[in-house]
Amino acid sequence: MIFNKDGNITIITQEKASVKTLVNNIEQVYEKYKNDHIIVRLSSLDTISLEDIIEFLRVSNTHRGDKKSFVVVSDKVDLDIMPDEICIVPTMHEAYDIIEMEDIERDLGF
Repeated sequence: MIFNKDGNITIITQEKASVKTLVNNIEQVYEKYKNDHIIVRLSSLDTISLEDIIEFLRVSNTHRGDKKSFVVVSDKVDLDIMPDEICIVPTMHEAYDIIEMEDIERDLGF
């Protein structure tokens, strides 16, 4: 697991750990990054199932409840079967766009 900071955004890159292990690791260090927007890059996995994405639901809901963005980046998911409760995009550029749009929505009170 690699952590990079870009302003108020923390980018977590998954390397070889399973999704379940990655989520557990994020939850263990969550206090350190809870005030940042979080992008999780799942670039090293060949396929990502619905069950894998659901693993992120608890931490995503907690983070979004604190008015911060939580975005998963992967181009290996079937977006049609993914839950609406979690934000999944295929590219890093789109992840930054989502964070920017959600910041604007929060500023406007949506």
